[in-house]
Amino acid sequence: MNFYFFFTLLAIILPTLIELVSDILNSRRAAAQLPGEFKGIYPEEKYTQSQNYLKETTGCGLLEMAFFMLLNIAFLALGGYNAWDMVCRKICVNDLTAGLLFIAGIGLAQKILSLPFSVYRTFALEAKYGFNRTTVGTFIADQGKTFFLSVLIGGPVLALVLWLLQSLGTLAWLYAWLSMIVIQTVIMFLAPALIMPLFNRFVPLEAGELKTAIEDLAKQQKFDLSGIYQMDGSKRSAKANAFFTGFGRHRRIALFDTLIKQLTVPEIVAVLAHEIGHFKKRHIWKNMAFSILASGLMFYLLNFVIFNFELFYGLGMRHISVYAGLVFFSLLFGPLKMLLDAAGNVLSRRQEYEADRFAIDSGADREVFITALKKLTVNHLGNLTPHPLKIILDYSHPPILERIQALRRL
Repeated sequence: MNFYFFFTLLAIILPTLIELVSDILNSRRAAAQLPGEFKGIYPEEKYTQSQNYLKETTGCGLLEMAFFMLLNIAFLALGGYNAWDMVCRKICVNDLTAGLLFIAGIGLAQKILSLPFSVYRTFALEAKYGFNRTTVGTFIADQGKTFFLSVLIGGPVLALVLWLLQSLGTLAWLYAWLSMIVIQTVIMFLAPALIMPLFNRFVPLEAGELKTAIEDLAKQQKFDLSGIYQMDGSKRSAKANAFFTGFGRHRRIALFDTLIKQLTVPEIVAVLAHEIGHFKKRHIWKNMAFSILASGLMFYLLNFVIFNFELFYGLGMRHISVYAGLVFFSLLFGPLKMLLDAAGNVLSRRQEYEADRFAIDSGADREVFITALKKLTVNHLGNLTPHPLKIILDYSHPPILERIQALRRL
């Protein structure tokens, strides 16, 4: 076994094993006794249900991670990448089209193989615990729309990146990185108007107490809005959420219809005050800067992989190519991606505390806000006692009990 093959195996196995250990520890740490903070709001029967939900979702995730880890190892060890590359080279007239076919074929295979897990998670697991509202027709339509967007948007973007990396020499990574920054920014502006409506229906929120309260909050905080919308989140799930889209005067609020049903008007306003806090504290821009720097590091390191003859030879490839280099880099980047994600989560959790403080400082009632957070946790069968390793790896929000304690100290 040569060094590059061993190193690639390690890069595949290590992050998956860490995630597996994290999920197992997290599942085992679930407290059998309901924490006192939630007594009276989290029925004992529902709390037991939440622990069963955690164990079953964890089990499904563990199975999926282990399956794809073993699949990647087997495909690599059996020379699958080289065999597929030879097929693509025979079919296509040049490296660019061969690269598109090579990456598209791998992506499509992964999508097809992940479908059974998605079907089980949606129609068995989520349905068992009362969350699923997705019909078979909606599920199929979502898959079709996602595939259509992948071809319509992902295809040209991938072609551009491949062309840049193949044509512009040692600084190609820099041009590819700058191009991706522009493309991602454009998509962020276009998504609310062109992409999101493909999946959900957005209707202006009807005049009434809730709309008036939200408009008053926006005026008080001098927060420009182009509209307040209700989204048919119940079309797919009983879980509730709310989010902002757009920038500047084009900002919109989208409220899941499930959120409107589950929370009172003051509770929704408190949640939105928290969301406004993210804008006022410039968290959106800070997260964009972090993402841009992380992608810049990725493209810079990619430059050392895509033309590494020894790597390609070690992984059993007969030809060196930019497109295969991209795929191999995605395997090698796993451990560093895990570290970057963990760093991003640290930043995000800190921002959540800052946005909570902003909500209280802006006039939101502390107890009303806490009650809203509790209701959302209960309705989502949230885990009240996550393991520290799970928090480090996957939690973009602070654990709910720690968040409530921090709110009470304000």
